[in-house]
Amino acid sequence: MEWQHLENLFRRYKDQHVTIKTVTGGVYVGRVSEVAGVYVGILEGEGEERAQVFLLYHAVEAVLPQDA
Repeated sequence: MEWQHLENLFRRYKDQHVTIKTVTGGVYVGRVSEVAGVYVGILEGEGEERAQVFLLYHAVEAVLPQDA
């Protein structure tokens, strides 16, 4: 249960657009689509360019919600 706070944060932002920065320097922008016990899934892009990305909680450095 060590990642419970981060999981709760992602549940709060479910179906909203966020920017996620990782400890390796990656930046992911998309809509939170899935929240699980150890990872979060986000949908990046639009239309045919859409991709689902899964990020493990221990790789997340920052979560920035985007204004509607």
